[in-house]
Amino acid sequence: MSALLSGETVTFDRASVALVSGAASGIGDATVRRLIADGVGGVVLVDRDHEKLARVGSALSLPAARVQLCVHDVADENAWVETAREVQTRFGRLDYAVANAGVSDAGTIAEFPFERWRRVLSVNLDGVFLTLKTAMPLIKAGGRGGAIVVVSSVSGVKAEPGVGAYGASKAAAVQLAKVAAKEGAPDRIRVNAILPGGVETPIWREMPFFQDLIAQHGSEAAAFAVMAKMATPLGRYARADEIAAQIAHLLSDDSDLVTGAALVIDGGYSL
Repeated sequence: MSALLSGETVTFDRASVALVSGAASGIGDATVRRLIADGVGGVVLVDRDHEKLARVGSALSLPAARVQLCVHDVADENAWVETAREVQTRFGRLDYAVANAGVSDAGTIAEFPFERWRRVLSVNLDGVFLTLKTAMPLIKAGGRGGAIVVVSSVSGVKAEPGVGAYGASKAAAVQLAKVAAKEGAPDRIRVNAILPGGVETPIWREMPFFQDLIAQHGSEAAAFAVMAKMATPLGRYARADEIAAQIAHLLSDDSDLVTGAALVIDGGYSL
């Protein structure tokens, strides 16, 4: 339960500002709402889907002046430069960042087209690099320290056939987070990674086999249940809000000594 809902002291300073990429759906959307519920007073939402991002932004319980929408691909360096400029102009500070934007694709290494490899690596790794490259100087400039969470995946540590591009991108993102943790430590910037297993998010809709499961079993919920039973000891996938709660915890002062960590949240899948 969030601090506000439970009546406890809020976790975050009301003046604080958080940036979340991939904010238009799934884990990103849930994380934005969780951070606001826990006390963050300003948000920077990054996503390439303008329509969905606008809907998320308009539904938030913050004044419009405290919500910045940045519509661009996370692999666009020039767009990130403009985003940094807008953050400075609107808020004059950045305290937290969540590098969440990602895409998925599947196929064996021998048969996987190189252009699809580049697309996955561009979003999932270049996007994380540019998020860190943008957020770390902004947080440092405030002189207050801060925290960043990189959303990786258990696919980065557990090998399975057909996920070479996705798994490689997510493994690299964990290592990048660890390097960022060492580089950010002198400025009191903590950087951690989370590695979810199966999460009930729209990203699965990009996977042909998931569409086949929906056709076979009649609904997305049934498809998720079938997948979870196949390989997850706890027998279910996570909800986006459960992952958002873990992200909020890592960003908060409750995790003040946690940096360079890689938190696996997979229901036992990687055991």
